[in-house]
Amino acid sequence: MALLTDLYQVTMAYGYWRAGRHRAPAAAELLFRRGPFGGAFALGAGLAEALRFLRAFRFSAADIAYLRSVLPSTTEEAFFEYLSTVDASEVTVLAVPEGSVVFSRVSAGQGCWAPWALSAQGASLRRFPQVPLLQVKGPLLVVQLLETTLLCLVSYASLVATNAARFRLLAGPATKLMEMGLRRAQGPDGGLSASKYSYIGGFDCTSNVLAGKLYGIPVQGTVAHSFIMSFTSLAEVEPRVLAPAAGGEPVDLPALAEQWLPRVLARPTLAFLPVRSGLPNFCAVALALNELGYRAMGVRLDSGDLAQQSKEIRRVFRACGARFQVPWFESISIAVSNDISERSLEDFIREGSEIDVLGIGTNLVTCPLQPSLGCVYKLVKVNDSPCLKLTEDEEKMTIPGVKRVYRLYDATGQPFMDLMALEEEPSPSADQELTVHVLGQNGEARRVQAAAVEPLHRTYFKDGQVCTALPGLPQVRSHAQAALGRLSPAHRRLRQPEPYPV
Repeated sequence: MALLTDLYQVTMAYGYWRAGRHRAPAAAELLFRRGPFGGAFALGAGLAEALRFLRAFRFSAADIAYLRSVLPSTTEEAFFEYLSTVDASEVTVLAVPEGSVVFSRVSAGQGCWAPWALSAQGASLRRFPQVPLLQVKGPLLVVQLLETTLLCLVSYASLVATNAARFRLLAGPATKLMEMGLRRAQGPDGGLSASKYSYIGGFDCTSNVLAGKLYGIPVQGTVAHSFIMSFTSLAEVEPRVLAPAAGGEPVDLPALAEQWLPRVLARPTLAFLPVRSGLPNFCAVALALNELGYRAMGVRLDSGDLAQQSKEIRRVFRACGARFQVPWFESISIAVSNDISERSLEDFIREGSEIDVLGIGTNLVTCPLQPSLGCVYKLVKVNDSPCLKLTEDEEKMTIPGVKRVYRLYDATGQPFMDLMALEEEPSPSADQELTVHVLGQNGEARRVQAAAVEPLHRTYFKDGQVCTALPGLPQVRSHAQAALGRLSPAHRRLRQPEPYPV
């Protein structure tokens, strides 16, 4: 995938090579400038795919031939010969573990920097939190060539994982979340990525069969209207018979359900429904299944007032369970779909719905509230000299130098600050009193003390190989949920969160 890049990366690589700077030691950071969806955090994701790309990074003979055809005819042949030798064997990558919570700017003037501050021409430079998802070190030419592909692999993955995490935080731990966005996704690759990273973010399952096969994600689904519409009468139902779960002679299930239907409709809670309504028919079939030793799985709603319908259906299930002495009946699952969004979920909660399963597609996989995480990849050091981007747009100004980032925890186990320091500075320790400066403000230094200190980044790639074992997808998912669970409610809330100091 070496050609999965922007042309200007190759143009700059040629410039580095001609200037004799192609092997200069360099460092870059991949980060996002603002918390997505108006929140305070993002979930870092895409690391495994990024490492797979790095292991395979090299230009094939066919790649070199194509570059000859698109670069200016004056490009020196020796450059193409050099490109054919380029790989990631001298690259080192540090990253937050996949599924980690990473904070960024919520509003201007938030963030902390320790233990020094920069100034230019005697005036303090305004800084905003910029905790990198990845740190990349290596020869300048190679570090440059990796930019676009790493952004592509990490940005969407982190955005979808974060979007999924927001749905999980809203829904709470008890509600089942099913990703069903393949038909709405931006192509097959987008559909597979959405299934994988929404699972990391906290979804329970996917409707995407290929994602289930490739990634081991639980696969589930219901039926579409087309299946029901394809039948015009019970006479078309085949096969009709079902053997009792405990064994015995097969029973005509449709006929048994028809025997139950008058008994269901005789109940006052269901008498107001038309005979052809789906709910009494479902209850009749479910009771017939119960008679044969089986349990019905649930119902799905996808139109109308979903919250109100769920409450009415639950009332009917409870009444049937009590009347016919079937205890499990009241807990039959109620699943809903129909363009479910964060606002829909908030409405369901406010109205006290009885929904058990949420099928979410479009508003999960396309991230309509924020189509891009806006990740950037910036040089921070070349030839042992820190690099700083100066611009009138203060948000786009970078923090120079290679940093180490530490998460500080209070005595309750909640993180209260992420601390940046240059990589050559000593690591902070628990119970150590630290002096920090608030970025974006010109106030006095603050003193903080942490009960526990955790380095955020680990070395995952070195000498052309993955050097830290990667956990499986279920473990990444568990790590993400645990990290979210440790956040204070003020930092975790989705609307107007309290800015997290970095």
